[in-house]
Amino acid sequence: MRKSISVLLLAAAALPAVADEGMWTFDNFPSAKVKEQYGATIDAAWLDRVRRSTIRLANCTASFVSPDGLILTNHHCVRSCLAELSTRETSLEENGFVARQRGDERRCETQMADVLQSMEDITDKVARAVAGLDAGAANEARKKTLTQLESDCERDTKLKCQSVTLYQGGQYFLYRYKRYSDVRLVLAPEADIAAFGGDPDNFQFPRWSLDYSMLRAYEDGKPVKTANYLPIRFEGPQAGEFVLVPGHPGSTSRLDTRAELEFARDIVMPNWLLRYSELRGRYIQFGKTGESAARIVEEPLSSIENGIKVRRKLLDTLHENALLEAKSEAEHDLRAKVAGDAAFGDPWADIAGAVGIQRNIYLPYAFLEGAAGFNSAAFRYARTLVRAAAERPKENTARLREYTDTALPRLERQTLAAVPVYPELENLTLSWSLERMREWLGPDHPVVKQLLAADSPDTLAAKLISGTKLSDPAERKRLWDGGQAAIDASDDPMIKLAHAVDQPSRAVRKQYEDEVEAPISTASEKIAAARFKAYGTNVYPDATFTLRLNYGTVAGWKERGEDVAPFTYLKRAFERATGEPPFRIPASWEQVRGTLDMDTPFCLSTTSDIVGGNSGSALVDAQGRIVGLLFDGNIHSISGNYWFDTAKNRAVAVHPAIIRESLQKVYRADAILKELGVR
Repeated sequence: MRKSISVLLLAAAALPAVADEGMWTFDNFPSAKVKEQYGATIDAAWLDRVRRSTIRLANCTASFVSPDGLILTNHHCVRSCLAELSTRETSLEENGFVARQRGDERRCETQMADVLQSMEDITDKVARAVAGLDAGAANEARKKTLTQLESDCERDTKLKCQSVTLYQGGQYFLYRYKRYSDVRLVLAPEADIAAFGGDPDNFQFPRWSLDYSMLRAYEDGKPVKTANYLPIRFEGPQAGEFVLVPGHPGSTSRLDTRAELEFARDIVMPNWLLRYSELRGRYIQFGKTGESAARIVEEPLSSIENGIKVRRKLLDTLHENALLEAKSEAEHDLRAKVAGDAAFGDPWADIAGAVGIQRNIYLPYAFLEGAAGFNSAAFRYARTLVRAAAERPKENTARLREYTDTALPRLERQTLAAVPVYPELENLTLSWSLERMREWLGPDHPVVKQLLAADSPDTLAAKLISGTKLSDPAERKRLWDGGQAAIDASDDPMIKLAHAVDQPSRAVRKQYEDEVEAPISTASEKIAAARFKAYGTNVYPDATFTLRLNYGTVAGWKERGEDVAPFTYLKRAFERATGEPPFRIPASWEQVRGTLDMDTPFCLSTTSDIVGGNSGSALVDAQGRIVGLLFDGNIHSISGNYWFDTAKNRAVAVHPAIIRESLQKVYRADAILKELGVR
């Protein structure tokens, strides 16, 4: 069964999608098929309204739900904001937050809200820029062209513009966004109920997590007026009802070649899991040293636990023979369809050769240019400041892509935001990452020798963290504004470290871009061209954290021969409660327990095809009304990074009825209820 599913559903097979699979772009949504299969009319007006109501946050999806800029998303999507607004003594994540009036709403310093306004196909412009060039030159020309197009777009439209690669280079688009830079926290339940069940329940169903929060977008100091928003249908959907999910799925690898999947299986996943399983243990021990430590480590520990569970399941999937056999079969079929056409050559072999090089440079790239070797907020600030000073004087198209004119505003805001940095946690993460760098690169690696010639990882980390001033946003602003002169004059040890490792880090990055990224990009474009020639665009592209729309039904599934119902109810949450995390009901809920309707639906499952990034996405009915809030998938959904299993892959959403119950009876959020049209 599994192999037949995978042959059909692996996007690399380039066959039309079946069942409820597909993360479709809004310009290529299969409306006719949906009309035929479900009788729902998803026309241009529907798509435009939902598109303009759907928001991309820095890490998740969200939706406007009122004409005054009120935003609905997941609780776990605002955890970083809650951490930023917390202190050693008080945790908004632990205690929750309700703004009783708009003056109480608190700004999330690093959060932005982007709403897609329009899309422009720029494939031909990119193709002309790289025509006739070898892989290395084409890679440089492609980046310069995309940078210039983004810059021209922002100058002409006054919107935020992002170039988007679809079908792994088969298409290029410019996406234009309206950006709201002032986003404020309105409401967040306590973590005990928002993440009820914690890591044991993560990626499981049945589920009882009240994973919702509310924000508000402001402009010129006032709540924005939003002509487009999604009303909430609080009674929720029926079993079997047709539903859709507009959102921003983060990334999938359904179009990757077999060589790329084997690299992830053999190198990327095992390496990550080894390192971060150890860090999780250190976090847990740190959190046990006191209440303050537990509050400090709560958000990063939760993030790592989620990442470990995801990657363990992804690694299991990559070891399934059926996946790789289906991938080989799909590649063989596509090769046969373009055999003899000299324009295509053998791009699969080209990718395999580049992946062979990637295997050799993966570790130095991860530890020097990536985050593996210098796991510290202060170091990340230092690297950003050092590179910004070096990159900003260059011509826009000659810069590293993350320092172009279109990228700098967000980068500057994130760098200068007043967020807490805790030295004790910094010491833990930096010393750990330096230990692993010495272990994995070896004590004789030039950078390791340079850094640890007279220090241990512990002593070096202690010197750097105790000596740096980069936890102070005023100091970061001084260095940002001062440019290269300020960086050169700085005696901050973290700035000196970032400067000392910049050249070898750039060198391994250049090698990666020339010998891995460039040939894979060129070869992927050829495979995409072959796919389009053989099958057209009847297949959706891989997820790229850009706006997509998928559809499905409210449904459970069979697990070990037993039916899993698609709904859960409040009563069972109280029955499962133990009084201790992660199965503890907050005091605010216990105090009003007698007033609660225990038959209130809590969570639901659907056949929707989602991945990370879809968190916070609205589950909408055929009329575009919210009937759920996506926050997770079942354990089978994790393998959706590589293929879609119609029988078991399920998305999990918060039911709107429990949101209303919480607003009315627990949080007494009368103003919010009125704004949402609840009388």
